[in-house]
Amino acid sequence: MDTLLHFVNLVLHIDKFLGDFIHVYGAWVYAVLFLIVFCETGLVVLPFLPGDSLLFIGGAFCATGEMNIGLLIVLLLVAAISGNTVNYMIGRAIGPRVFNSHIPFLERFLDRSALQKTHNFYEKHGGKTIVLARFIPVVRTFAPFVAGASEMTVSRFQLFNFVGALFWVLLLTLLGYFFGNIPFIRQYLNVIVLVGIGAAVVPVVLGALWKMMRKKAPNADSR
Repeated sequence: MDTLLHFVNLVLHIDKFLGDFIHVYGAWVYAVLFLIVFCETGLVVLPFLPGDSLLFIGGAFCATGEMNIGLLIVLLLVAAISGNTVNYMIGRAIGPRVFNSHIPFLERFLDRSALQKTHNFYEKHGGKTIVLARFIPVVRTFAPFVAGASEMTVSRFQLFNFVGALFWVLLLTLLGYFFGNIPFIRQYLNVIVLVGIGAAVVPVVLGALWKMMRKKAPNADSR
């Protein structure tokens, strides 16, 4: 519980955390931002790390001259692309082995046909999934792992991995650069962060619920 509260406090006060870190450690802030973005996108066990808000606030500090916008964008691009690549490779290495382990206990809970369906989905819609997932917390951490586990084509994955990272990093850092220091935004940054997360997550949840309801409807009618 304490860990969760600490995380929420970090996300909601990321501007204060980042500002204090810059004043104490200076250029080491680039390494920290690189590491956070890399871990959030590259390690499936760390989806809770701040991503969107970190990029936005980083851009805001660049506007004040405390950081360099060009260097920040390049480093974040490398972190986002390499993080997704590592996540994809982990999924590609682990996924098929788990589904083909022939361990009775696992075979009860794993459906190989579901893995094949996921593979077909990613081959058909994986491009836009990888790009759009960049803007949805938690989903962006799991999307490359699932793409790897379902054996999405490497070249196709890397193409959309680069495109998604480019849009994500440029959009959020430049929004922070041009608008992050406006007094109103600074004052209500916590609310904006929460609204932004909600705006990204709610449509996905509603879409999933709608699909579930549509699948159940024919079954109900057949009775």
